[in-house]
Amino acid sequence: MALRTKAHWFGVALNSPDPQKLARFYQRLLGWTLYADEPNWVTLAPAKEAGYNLAFQREELYERPVWPAEKGKPQMQLHLDLEVDDLEEAVAHAVEAGAELAAYQPQEDVRVMLDPDGHPFCLYLG
Repeated sequence: MALRTKAHWFGVALNSPDPQKLARFYQRLLGWTLYADEPNWVTLAPAKEAGYNLAFQREELYERPVWPAEKGKPQMQLHLDLEVDDLEEAVAHAVEAGAELAAYQPQEDVRVMLDPDGHPFCLYLG
């Protein structure tokens, strides 16, 4: 049996020591709109009725993850996959928005990027 809800909605929340700063990075990256902007919680979505969002929650004890994983160091718990039309152009846009290209790149048609808090996200060709 599937989880029953009154509305179809999906969201992902990323922990951050500064949710406003991280949300504004993803706002520049994705071109989405801020809908909630509280001291400890910020949400972005492409439209209010989209049915999904990306949220950012304050975590005072946040530790930047290490990617690829290293024994005894904070590891990522998830990553975002973003399909793009042009990989080089998308990487340039992400860097301009404040991301960095990860040192380790495991695939030719995917670029692993790190957001300002170190969360990995992948840009890939569709």
